[in-house]
Amino acid sequence: TLRMLVPVLLVLSFCLRGRAGLAPHFLQQPEDQVVLLGDEARLPCALGDYRGLVQWTKDGLALGGERDLPGWSRYWISGNAASGQHDLHIRPVELEDQASYECQATQAGLRSRPAQLHVLVPPDPPQVLGGPSVSLVAGVPANLTCRSRGDAHPTPELLWFRDGIRLDGAIFRQTPLKEGTIGSVESILSLTPSSHDDGATLVCRARSQALPAGKDTAVTLSLQYPPVVTLSAEPQTVQEGEKVTFLCQATAQPPVTGYRWAKGGSPVLGARGPMLEIVADASFLTAPVSCEVSNAVGSANRSTALDVQFGPILQAKPKPLSVDVGEDASFSCVWRGNPLPRVTWTRRGDAQVLASGPTLRLPAVGPEDAGDYVCRAEPGLSGRGGGSAEARLTVNAPPVVTALHSAPAFLRGPARLQCLVFASPTPEAVVWSWDEGFLTAGSRGRFLVETFPAPEGLKGQGPGLISVLHISGTQESDFHRGFNCTARNRLGEGGTQVSLGRRDLLPTVRIVAGVAAMAMTLLMIITGVALCCWRHGRASASFSKQKNLVRIPGSSDGSSSRGPEEETGISKDQGPIVHTDHSDLVLDEEGALETKDPTNGYYKVRGVSVSLSLGEAPGGGLFLPPSSPLGPPGTPTFYDFNPHLGMVPSCRLYRSRAGYLTTPHPRAFTSYIKPTSFGPPDLAPSTPPFPYAAFPTPSHPRLQTHV
Repeated sequence: TLRMLVPVLLVLSFCLRGRAGLAPHFLQQPEDQVVLLGDEARLPCALGDYRGLVQWTKDGLALGGERDLPGWSRYWISGNAASGQHDLHIRPVELEDQASYECQATQAGLRSRPAQLHVLVPPDPPQVLGGPSVSLVAGVPANLTCRSRGDAHPTPELLWFRDGIRLDGAIFRQTPLKEGTIGSVESILSLTPSSHDDGATLVCRARSQALPAGKDTAVTLSLQYPPVVTLSAEPQTVQEGEKVTFLCQATAQPPVTGYRWAKGGSPVLGARGPMLEIVADASFLTAPVSCEVSNAVGSANRSTALDVQFGPILQAKPKPLSVDVGEDASFSCVWRGNPLPRVTWTRRGDAQVLASGPTLRLPAVGPEDAGDYVCRAEPGLSGRGGGSAEARLTVNAPPVVTALHSAPAFLRGPARLQCLVFASPTPEAVVWSWDEGFLTAGSRGRFLVETFPAPEGLKGQGPGLISVLHISGTQESDFHRGFNCTARNRLGEGGTQVSLGRRDLLPTVRIVAGVAAMAMTLLMIITGVALCCWRHGRASASFSKQKNLVRIPGSSDGSSSRGPEEETGISKDQGPIVHTDHSDLVLDEEGALETKDPTNGYYKVRGVSVSLSLGEAPGGGLFLPPSSPLGPPGTPTFYDFNPHLGMVPSCRLYRSRAGYLTTPHPRAFTSYIKPTSFGPPDLAPSTPPFPYAAFPTPSHPRLQTHV
């Protein structure tokens, strides 16, 4: 209640004075101020129509009524009291002077509005921990701490700058002291330095209202970093087989301690130092060369790939395909080369280019598309590489069945029928069928079926099979009906008809019998001639008819030369007589003539005009007369007896090497009919052909016989 009465009394006092004259009042009141620590603070106060006591209060505490304010050495009141000026001065301002101040006219009961005095304490220069030179490792995250200590007021902010540019991302932190005062503030800057930050200068600035320009502290970064590597190759573009040089350069802090070279991740043995010389090949295009440089902090690696030009190399062969008829087929073939090789597709055995590029597409294939397809790449600029690869296209279609040649068979003998089957996929079964049945495998009555793999068949038609139908004891009906060979797979079936040919026994027997009869006849003739020559070797022959009589000397020892006395004498060693007129040919071992037909009546010989002395030739055969003196060598052998009636040349028959008889003249019998040919005889390798075919037709009159 007392507190409520005081204002009331003051109001009443003011009202009473107002009735008496002008009332005291404030001409100027103090205002809030901000003062730096150590500066002077002045709080103005002016009163009008007041001559009483004026005092200042600090946070409600009266400072006193004297002008010098005893007890407050840094405080005083200035101004002309008579004019009502009562300003409060504080010098030097300290932090404790920060308070709320009032100017009061005690006797008049006047109080000014409170004026707040703010004392600003500028911050001290900040400190960077580890400065002024901080050692960092490049690539390793690090924190830089800037700290500001003291009683700065207000609390300063800490900022980071590099080359005048503020760095963001710093973390601000305060460390409070007891009683809520601030002990220090910190700013932590996180960064991951690189080798380019070596020697860089960072600035930490403490700034507040008390010191808007702030105070700076600089720190220099000293970086340790692993090697920074640059790798080059000379030349960068190289032909396969040429030499190339790699150069590895590095900067590092601390210095480089070693080099390591690798190709495609595999170490290059024996490579040391910053330079590597090596011969390039195609692998360098995809297996780069790398250089790793190390120091105490770490290591760094750089790699480079060469532009190696090389010929085509096959990377992926085309794969065989098996597709159903009517479907699409696609082959793929991958070649690697630098520059990129040109790839073409052809069909094996055909030069026509079907496609270019790594893929060949065949739409809606048919059986005619089956075969081998070739993927080809030409050699490169260096002449190396290139080549071809092929793959087979198998077109799945119904089986293709073909009848194979089957040998004719004898009645009631064995027979063999064959068919060839090509099919993809492999046929489920090969069936032989005929009038009364069918058979797939095994035996049934007289029939037996066997199946064998066939040799390599048509390209792309799939594996081949040979199916054989064996027939034991053929019957007449087997030669008049057809046997069907049928194969079936999932795409359909195919078949063919096979007929059985017949071989008759009678013609074969006839041929064998004819050859045997001919051989027997020939043997009998040779034997008869040989016996005849042996019996009449020493016999004499005479020719006595009219006046022409000629003797032909005979020889028992086969000698071809005689003495004169032997040729003209007549004794038992003389040969048969040759008559010039027509008479019968008589051969008598003792000199008597006996009429005989040398053809055994076949040619009905009635007589000849000469008698010949048949003597043995040196080889035991029949002697041929010497060459005719009337013609050149090779002229047919004959004689004109008119100028030589006194001497008839010897006529001797030899056995030929082939076993056929030779005759003195090519046409001994004018009515001779050549028999039907039975084919060439079985001759020895050195045997000449049939002798009578070698005699040419004579061109002179020759000795005639009458038949």
